Amino acid sequence: MSDPRPVVGVFDSGVGGLSVWRALREALPHAHLSYLADNAWAPYGERPAEALQERLLALVRDWREREPLHLLVLACNTATAVGIDALRAGHPDLPIVGIEPAIRPALAATRSGQVGVVATRATLGSARYRALRGACMASAAPGAAVHERAADGLAHAIERGDETGAEALCRRHLRALLDEAPDIDTLVLGCTHYPLVLPCWRAACGERPLTLIDPAEAVARRVLNVLADAAAVPGAASMGDAVWRCTGQPEALARATRQWLGLSPVVEPIQS
Repeated sequence: MSDPRPVVGVFDSGVGGLSVWRALREALPHAHLSYLADNAWAPYGERPAEALQERLLALVRDWREREPLHLLVLACNTATAVGIDALRAGHPDLPIVGIEPAIRPALAATRSGQVGVVATRATLGSARYRALRGACMASAAPGAAVHERAADGLAHAIERGDETGAEALCRRHLRALLDEAPDIDTLVLGCTHYPLVLPCWRAACGERPLTLIDPAEAVARRVLNVLADAAAVPGAASMGDAVWRCTGQPEALARATRQWLGLSPVVEPIQS
């Protein structure tokens, strides 16, 4: 008898999607999770959009030939911003859940009306992000504002496991953002890498009361809803399997998974 539990694919350019994997495992302990890191191409943040779209289409096509995916999570803000529409057009039978900077929740949470967003340059420059920002601002309170900062270098430092470098970059980018808009009281972590170094962000905040918004839990809730609509939410059973693959060096993903999640996975390298 075949296993009826769903296979949820989790994709990221590298290790940032581990923050989303963690939220999914907590929400769906009995589902099978298949993680693919395109670390041969990481970081995505400075890649041309057209090249990324072609890359994503090829990777997902090969992935589906390897195993049956019931749902795909793009646990990468840049991949969502530049590639989710192309992927949905290319795979109309596959539910795809993306991740985007949580501007709307931040605008709901702020007391000052001033929200900061830190993300990659590619995300902030994408048409999808601009549309999201515009839609959120259209319904925002009078006087509300969103201030952005491209956190150059931060995702790469996290990929390397460089916590000292990551903390220095968190401090630099947060200081620059607050110099521009001192009344910011809510900060959107607009790249899935960034929640992995929450202690660095908190250290950068110092004694300043700044609310940090991580969209991973919202993504997990969305996945639960989609699977429920498809009658694919697993019932009580054993813990779901976890499969780990990458297009680059498997040691990098294995090290990061140990460092950020406390797991010791066997990572399978694949040709890309």
